[in-house]
Order: sequence, then structure tokens, then C-alpha cells
Amino acid sequence: MEENKNIASFYKELEKKAELGGGEDRIKKQHAAGKKTARERIDLLLDPETFFEMDKLKTHRCNDFGMGEKKIYGDGVVTGYGKIDGRLVYVFAQDFTVFGGSLSTTYAEKICKVMDLAIENGAPVIGLNDSGGARIQEGVESLGGYADIFLRNTLASGVIPQLSVIMGPCAGGAVYSPSITDFIIMVNETSHMFITGPEVIKTVTHEEVSKEDLGGAETHATKSGVSHLTASNEEEAIVMIRELYSFLPSNNLDDTPVISTGDQPNRVDKKLNGMVPENPNKPYNIKDIITTVIDEGHFFEIHENYAENIVVGFARFNGQSVGIVANQPEHLAGCLDINASVKAARFVRFCDAFNIPIVTFVDVPGFLPGVEQEYGGIITHGAKLLFAYAESTVPKVTIITRKAYGGAYDVMASKHIRGDVNLAYPTAEIAVMGPDGAVNIIFKKEIAESDDPVKKKEELVKDYRAKFASPLKAAELGYIDAIIQPENTRKHIIQSLDMLKNKKQLNPKKKHSNIPL
Repeated sequence: MEENKNIASFYKELEKKAELGGGEDRIKKQHAAGKKTARERIDLLLDPETFFEMDKLKTHRCNDFGMGEKKIYGDGVVTGYGKIDGRLVYVFAQDFTVFGGSLSTTYAEKICKVMDLAIENGAPVIGLNDSGGARIQEGVESLGGYADIFLRNTLASGVIPQLSVIMGPCAGGAVYSPSITDFIIMVNETSHMFITGPEVIKTVTHEEVSKEDLGGAETHATKSGVSHLTASNEEEAIVMIRELYSFLPSNNLDDTPVISTGDQPNRVDKKLNGMVPENPNKPYNIKDIITTVIDEGHFFEIHENYAENIVVGFARFNGQSVGIVANQPEHLAGCLDINASVKAARFVRFCDAFNIPIVTFVDVPGFLPGVEQEYGGIITHGAKLLFAYAESTVPKVTIITRKAYGGAYDVMASKHIRGDVNLAYPTAEIAVMGPDGAVNIIFKKEIAESDDPVKKKEELVKDYRAKFASPLKAAELGYIDAIIQPENTRKHIIQSLDMLKNKKQLNPKKKHSNIPL
């Protein structure tokens, strides 16, 4: 009996040692840098007393460069599983106090183990990243460990949600795992992502740039689009990840969560009737319409500060999770450009992979013209959004609030690419191009030969708008299902989603599609 107590005490001491990671001094340095430890982060992330840690006593196997005398239990990463709001998740948290969070073969094995379990059991993986990169002492073995993780990220894509929080450095090969995952959250000032750091760039290209300007949260949220969400501190990042998970299913075979908000499904809001300006060239904020019609006005926006001419994010209608995609007339008049097309295409494909219905608000005058856009490949990048919508088989409800011109009309979840329910406000203008431009082309000669060209053009524009730029023509052709009053938008969307809840649609059998990358 005494012997058993001693054995239990022995292992308890080992576990306490493992929980200290790199030791008290390094923990103090972590806190001084405004960062929490790996286990503190997990405690914030998961429901109380639900975390089960795996491989707590695992150590590295490297004996080169004196590493044989430097073995720390856990080896720089905390792995296991627990629950968020009672739902299973798998988690790994990199521990910067142990060898700077650098990745070893053993470290990679720990992450791969929880990823394999997550795929097999149909639950998300959440990675809390804080690592200096590959462990140099292990050479190519460390690089192999990264590749083992990348493979699992790729195979898990579209099967389980993969969420990454960057809470410190993430450099070199370490950035590729988060970049394959579905969503990245970065923390202002304490997190950085880059392939090569400022020193390497200075040596190779002679450019001088700070870590923050090169790969900080603001840079990746506004310029590169690498980061989907930005938090002001680690606590806020954890709150964001928990809230994001509330909108997502556990895997690609599960239904999306239904969380009743008490907001009435038949709610009518008359202020919607005046939100779209009578002047077709006057901007307005599409988010005002979105927040008015969704449950309790709660919109969880993704990529808020990147490609602001299109808006994407999650919301609920009558408790059901949906993905929202909307042109934003306040930025570039809502035109589709390269960044907006890629941003929306990726979001649409995520929603389709995880059975999340898509509601699209359309006010798009076309694709952004310009030499820079053409040279940048707007043809290919714009096709990504077209491809994503056409390929998707989830319920798709589309509301045209104002302009739907040219190829952009087709792209934005039109009936022609399998939009299920397509509705239009009376203010909708559906045409090849705007009345002014169309008249200049069609009636160029008549206008020039007229006694009063200005008056003649005004008459022709008015006539063109009445015939082709109103929603009537599209309704007569069946391209839209109904012309609705804006005040009834919420009711019609919920009614449509309820009708589509048992939708079954299959694409032709194939290994995989070849989206224009």
C-alpha cells in the first residue's frame, strides 16, 4: 500500500514538473511580454474541468548539440481534448517557455496524434500558436515533422473545422499549417507571421521593415488578408474563437447548430424601406440591412478590414447558422475586384464544405476596371467566386437590393448558377450595364444627331431603366422568384431557409474540381 502511494506521488511530481514547462523564470518572461502560458490559454479556451492532457510526459529524442541533457516533459507543446459549450474539441497549445516553442519530431508527433483523433471522431482542431519555428538542433527531422502536420491539415480540410490563433511568433515553415486551416485569429502587437523575418529581408533585398509592419496583426488583417480576425489581447482572441465555434458544425456530416434567440421570424421592419437610396449612385452601408434582418442584429464578421467592398460573416436566422455574403456600396461602389473575389470565394467554399446555408445581398455595378486589375489576373480571380457559388450545393438565398450589372450579376449567386431562391427589392436594377452606359452605346448616333442631345439622352436613359434596369424583366423571365418589399426581407429569408432545410443536391462524381487558382 505504501509502495503504491510512493509511485502515485512520484508521478504526481513529474506532472507538476511538466506543468512548469520551461520553468518559473521563463514563465515570468512570458507574462512580462504580455503573453499567457500554453496551459493558461487552454484553461481560458475550454469549459472548466473538461481538458484531458495527452503525452504530458513525452520528451524529445535528440542527443546532438548537448540536447541529451536538456529534456523537458511535454517538449514544448500541450495537447489534448476538452469541450466548448459542451461540444468536443481537440487542442494543441505551443509553449514558448520550452526551447522557444520550437518544433521537434516528438512535438510534431503529439500534434499529429490529436489531429488524427479529431478526424476520426469528427471534432474541430484548435491550434494556439506561439513558436520560434523548427528546432535547429534536429535538422531535417524537424522539417519532416512540419510536413507531417501539413499533410493532416490538408486531409482534414473540409472534414472538420480547423481554427488557428496566433499568440506569438509564427515564422518560416510554421506559417503554413495555420494558412491551410479555415480561420486565423491574430493578437495585436504580440503575434507575428512571416516566411522570412526582417533581418533576412534586409540581407537579401536591403529593405528595412519592422516585425510589426512586416507580419503584425494589422498588416495581415488589412493588406495581405492572411488573418481573418484581430483581437486586442489574448482574452479577446479566446472569446472570438469560442464564439466562432458556436456558428460551426463539429464536422462536415453534422448539421449547423441551432441556437434560439427569441427574435420573431415574422418580424417586419419598416425602416428597411428607406435604406436603399433613390439615387442609384448614392452609397449606403449594406451592414445596416444585414444587422436589421438577422437574429438580434448579431453579425460575426470575417475579414472585416480586408477587401471592404465585400462583406462576409456568420449570423443566425430563426436560430439557424448562416453565412452572409454582401456587396458593400460604401467601398468601391460595391465593385468586385481581385481581393474581394478571393475573400468571398474562400468563405463560400467553407460554408459549402460544412453545410452552412448562404444568404447573399447583391448590389454590384460590375468588376472593378483598370490596368492593375487586369494585369493582376481579375479574370482568374473573379472566376474563383463564380466557381465557388456554382459548385456549392448548400441552400442559397439571394436578395438583390439595387444594382446587379453584367457578369457580376451572374457571379453573385444568380439563378443561373443554382441560386435556390432569388428575390429582388423594387429598387433592383438588373441589366448588362447601367442605363447611362448602355444608352451611350446603343443610341450613340441618335443622341449625336438630336437637336437637344442632353434631353434626348435623358429620355432614352429613362426608357432603358424602365424596360431593362427594373426587376420586372427578370421576374417575367423567372430569373428572380419574387419582387419583395424590403420590410419583409427577414420573413422571406427565414421562409426560404425553412423550405430548403432538406435540400439534397449532388455534383457530378469526380476526384476533385480544378478551381482556377
